[in-house]
Amino acid sequence: MSMQGIGFGYRERAPYASDPAKSRGRLVPESESPTRTVFQRDRDRIIHSTAFRRLKHKTQVFIAHEGDHYRTRLTHTIEVAQIARALARSMRLDEDLAEAIALVHDFGHTPFGHTGEDALNEKMRNFGGFDHNAQSLRIVTSLEKRYAEFDGLNLTWETLEGLVKHNGPLTDSHGDGLKQQVPAAILEYSAQHDLELARFASLEAQCAAIADDIAYNAHDIDDGLRSGLLTLDALEAVPITGNILGAVRQKYPHLDDVRTAHEIVRRQITLMVEDVIRSAQANLEELQPGTIDDIHDAGRTLIGFSAPLREQEKRLKAFLYKNLYFHDSVMRVRKSADRIVKDLFDAYIADDQCMPQGWRETENRGDLRARARLVADFLSGMTDTYAVREHRRLFDDTPDLA
Repeated sequence: MSMQGIGFGYRERAPYASDPAKSRGRLVPESESPTRTVFQRDRDRIIHSTAFRRLKHKTQVFIAHEGDHYRTRLTHTIEVAQIARALARSMRLDEDLAEAIALVHDFGHTPFGHTGEDALNEKMRNFGGFDHNAQSLRIVTSLEKRYAEFDGLNLTWETLEGLVKHNGPLTDSHGDGLKQQVPAAILEYSAQHDLELARFASLEAQCAAIADDIAYNAHDIDDGLRSGLLTLDALEAVPITGNILGAVRQKYPHLDDVRTAHEIVRRQITLMVEDVIRSAQANLEELQPGTIDDIHDAGRTLIGFSAPLREQEKRLKAFLYKNLYFHDSVMRVRKSADRIVKDLFDAYIADDQCMPQGWRETENRGDLRARARLVADFLSGMTDTYAVREHRRLFDDTPDLA
């Protein structure tokens, strides 16, 4: 096969963008593809993984069976990836790396969203805790069993760095955790393949991080309106949505509520994306980075909201927490989901024969910490539907999540 004329998606990149031709490589060396860049190959491996398919039946805000049109963790992830790629394109970064990081960023989420994570973290308190970001790393470096020559997906350094540090550095220059103790899984992997936890991540990773905020800020409004827990009138009191709603009603005074809601969502995404681009351009103009090392050593995140929009976004989040995430009906479901996760954890810890054959301990049977981590790996990988089925198999009184 002739390689001449094959398009890799290469174009002139900014000098501070991640360059697939200069990747720091993979933990296990491999011969590279003649038809795909290393970041394109990472993205493809992520999409074809089991963990990616499981996102289809994992909660975003509303339990999946509550309605076919609510976001799941999978649809949210796809929306994040689209926004991350658009941001990367606008700044002449590597779109494939931004997309790969966005696609993998939620792999470690438990069933039932943050409720499941809180429940599992509580159960793992004496065994190192549970963190979904660290669990994402465990999945792509160890738990996926697909390839003949290695465990995990053997992703590039750049994708793993972006996964671990997309929200900023985890340690200071002395290796101390900035906000809390760095999860053991991240420290252990970084000891083998130094992720430089004290430095800032690439701009591609920063695109993925802010794309996550943009996506859920807009689409949680959409799902909240669909559920009836939010109303258009209530959104008038929030500066960012109130201004958008006013403009929509002025231009389309007879527009029905459904289309009005969609107009709010699409306009909010556009507003936020354009604000991030303007803000990033100003930051880059001020810093004048010449290489990617200048990004790693910038001392601050360069891609994010402007100060005025950041303040408005905080007020929007406060509104969503009060009126959606902590709404009585949502909290009622969260209480039931919390019980399911904790019951399953206790059952598996008490008797590993309750788990499938491949998850039963064969070594270190007396090591409670090792058993707890094994149970956490199994339980966190469950979809909502599988967790409910497992609870019904093991218990006579599975709570109703409706």
